[in-house]
Amino acid sequence: MELKFTVSGRIAKPVHEVFEAVADPEKLSGYFTTGGAKGRLETGAVVTWDFHDFPGAFPVNVVEAVPDEKIVLTWGAVPEGEDGESYDTTVTMRFEPLDGNTRTLVTIAEEGWKETETGLESSYGNCEGWTGMLCAMKIYVEHGINLREGFYR
Repeated sequence: MELKFTVSGRIAKPVHEVFEAVADPEKLSGYFTTGGAKGRLETGAVVTWDFHDFPGAFPVNVVEAVPDEKIVLTWGAVPEGEDGESYDTTVTMRFEPLDGNTRTLVTIAEEGWKETETGLESSYGNCEGWTGMLCAMKIYVEHGINLREGFYR
């Protein structure tokens, strides 16, 4: 069984504004990367994301960024055991204008975990994380509220 998932949500803002909420590190830090984001999501960039609930900055490799359409990135999966080999998963974010570009459908898919107990647990954790990111992004972009403020340690 291949470990992968897709989550999606609709945000009542034009596609460019929603895309920028992810690509711009200052905006992303306002609702998702509770410890901050460094670097704009552009093709070929390596940026860092830090989360208070999962300490330590993570390197994020931007494989492809097509403005207002999609972002493809890779980042490290949880290693298998103490001596486990590191490997990356692939995240694809798609941005689709809806209703004359007054709303945007954001779809996030992640794949590439090893088919192990650790891989399964990691995939569920990331599915939860991306779902939370979509909810936080919606309220931040539409209303300027940081939903994650005080939610984690």
